[in-house]
Amino acid sequence: MKKGIHPDYHPITVVMTNGSTFRTRSTWGKPGDSLQLEVDPTCHIAWTKEQHFVEKGRLARFNQRFQMGKFTVAQNN
Repeated sequence: MKKGIHPDYHPITVVMTNGSTFRTRSTWGKPGDSLQLEVDPTCHIAWTKEQHFVEKGRLARFNQRFQMGKFTVAQNN
């Protein structure tokens, strides 16, 4: 490796959303910094396979405005 062209690789602490921590090495921040995660494998749908619907967007605003239930698509049998 050439000298002086690579970022510093140092230990940091990663804090998960549930409060647990682990130490790793990274180029992020300064030595000894803590990286607070907003999304991690304990809460993200890609790992948990549980989907949580958030009422946002045009359909949710329409339903709220006109006091209707959730939009459902009729299935033809």
